Parts: sequence; C-alpha cells; structure tokens
Amino acid sequence: MTNSKLYSILEHFDKYEQNRLRKFLQSPYFNKNEVLINLFEYLIKKINSGSDRGLDKETIWKKVEKGKEYDDVRFRKLFSELLKLVEQYLAQEEYSKNPWHQSNFLTESIIQRKMERLFNSSLKNAERAIDKQPFRNGDFHFYKYQIEKNLRELNEQSYDRSSRRNYEEILFNLDKFYIAEKLKYYAAILSHQAVSSHEYKILFNEAILSYLRKNEITEQSPVIAIYYQLCKMQLEPKKVEYFYSLKELLQQHIELFPPQEAERIYGEASNYCIKKINSGNSGFLREYFEIYRELLKKNIIYQNEEFDPYVFRNIIVSALRLKEYNWAEDFINEYKDKLP
Repeated sequence: MTNSKLYSILEHFDKYEQNRLRKFLQSPYFNKNEVLINLFEYLIKKINSGSDRGLDKETIWKKVEKGKEYDDVRFRKLFSELLKLVEQYLAQEEYSKNPWHQSNFLTESIIQRKMERLFNSSLKNAERAIDKQPFRNGDFHFYKYQIEKNLRELNEQSYDRSSRRNYEEILFNLDKFYIAEKLKYYAAILSHQAVSSHEYKILFNEAILSYLRKNEITEQSPVIAIYYQLCKMQLEPKKVEYFYSLKELLQQHIELFPPQEAERIYGEASNYCIKKINSGNSGFLREYFEIYRELLKKNIIYQNEEFDPYVFRNIIVSALRLKEYNWAEDFINEYKDKLP
C-alpha cells in the first residue's frame, strides 16, 4: 500500500501536521467514523517507524476492522474516504491561513441568508482583512473586486433604488486584476517562447498593449507598470531603456509582490542580462550582479530557508568576474549554511 495516493500524501506530513490532522479527524463535525481514525493511526505509525512491513491489505484490515472478515470493497472505500478527509484537511488549512477568504465567504453567506443586521459589520471586516494584506499585486485587486461586488449585492437588497451603485469601483478593480494577470502571463509566454517553439493563442493582447500605450493606468498601478515594462523589454530586447525602466520600478515597488512572484520577475530581468552578456555586452554583468544583491537585500532570493545551489554558484561566479572578492567571501560565509 506504500504506492497508494493516501500513503504518499501522509508521508509528507511532519509530526506537527500529523497532530493537526489527527485533531481534524477526531472532530465529529468532519468525521464520525472511528474506523478511519484507526486506519490513520496505523498508517502514521508505519510511516514514523520507517518500516513497510504489515502494509498488505489483509494485515491493515485486521488492525482497523478487528474480528471482521476481509472485504475488499469495504477496504478500498475506507482508503478513499480517508483520502477525501485528508484532502479536505489540506484545503481547510489553506483557508484558515487567509483571513480575506474567511471574511469574503462570511459576507456572501450573510447576503444569501439576508441577515440585514450583519451586513455592515461583515463588509467592514472584509475591508479590514484586505487592508491588512501586505501585498498589492493582481490578487489584491481581485479581492477588492469581490468586496465591491458584495457591496453591490447589499445595495440591491436595500429599498433605496435611486442611490448610486458602485459599478465603477467593481469594474475598475476587475480591470486592474485582469490587465495585471494578462500581462504577467504574457510575459511568461514570451519568456517560454525564447527557448521553445510553442505557439499560444492570446485574446485581446494587442488591444491591451495599445490601451496601455495611450493611457495612464500604469501610473496609477505600479504592478501593471512593472509587467508592462517586462513585456516591452522582452518584445524589443534591443531597447535597453525598457530594462532600466523596469529596474527602477522594481527598486521602488517590488514590496507590492509576494516573494515568489517577486523572484520570478527578477528572474526575467536576470535572464535579459544573461542574453546581453552572451551577445558581447559585458556591461550587463554588473547589472546581473546587482539584481542578486537586490534580491539578497530584500530577502526574496531563497524560499523555505534554502538556497538553490545553481543560484548560489551564479552569484559567486558573477562576483568573482567583477573582482568583488571580499563581497564573495562574505556572501559564502553568510549563506553557505542555507544550501540544501
């Protein structure tokens, strides 16, 4: 059974998560089947022991369904039901980490039930939740769009039909989310096409780029401005001014993005530098090096407290080529323990 989907998922859980999952399974709100708890405990015991003995169907059955004759259909159903509960637990954990989702679903539930006395407080809680979000990337505008949409639903349930509706706010945030996400994935496509022959059908792309050239939305939204410059840099790589505009925007606004998204953006900028270096423009070696210094300064170059060995090597090589010997030595001493 070590090849089963359930077993492979449980192998990823450390002791802390095992205990949280155990509490989840013991909650009668989520699970009323004691046999599933027994099955979980037996599998976790085997995982923690590092032994795969006793993991055949019949042995597991005897441990969790004591005294009963083996039933293969029932056995498979137990595994399936426990797997569904584990997946439900994983979803619940992610839900609990995001106060915005909780506030938004609460507001939607209140609207559906027409609990008028809770209308204002639920909406204010949702607004506070989004204001506490540390990032202001495309997802932020999607959350704002959801809030404005819920506000419209509340207004529709009121008796004042003549009051102004928030249609502009709804569409403004929806447009910002859509344009930011569209540019983000267009930039990813351009990057991918540089190393592959794949073609992608993209709707409204030229219309969006044309709109951005003629309007000032990039000044209103640094996130859109960054992705717009990233696209222009990839579409017209000979115009280095697009790279320097992107660099300036990143220095001013990179904190608007979560670390993984910020690292991907800087990664595209570093790839541009590599292409310039390979084409004979050695001046971009300094730009390449400065990108990594900026990533280190802002603590967004490594995830989960680990350093990618490939990136680690690139940083050292670029520093040595620039004769930044002392810096390279300090870097190695400071970050060598973060290598996997």
